[in-house]
Amino acid sequence: MPSPRNKPSAVRTSLRFEPPTLEEAIYAAQGLTDNIDGQAEIAAQLMGLPEPDVRVAILKAPPRRPARPSTQVRVAAGRQTVLVERRAPRALIR
Repeated sequence: MPSPRNKPSAVRTSLRFEPPTLEEAIYAAQGLTDNIDGQAEIAAQLMGLPEPDVRVAILKAPPRRPARPSTQVRVAAGRQTVLVERRAPRALIR
């Protein structure tokens, strides 16, 4: 396989740029900040839309859920004992 620098000239790579959808831009903005104004600014810059239009869509969008559900920390009633045994090093036979 030829390295990227030495590609044959007959091989053409095509790149396609797809701007994010409004929902994707809002989701990304919600992940970056909790401030509604900040979310509107970020999403508007990603989409190239005016901030008031994006702000309306953000207020209609459901709030972002945390990635991991919060769990309760279990506290053990007593301490658990851990026993570590060491083995003698192996003797190398030559």
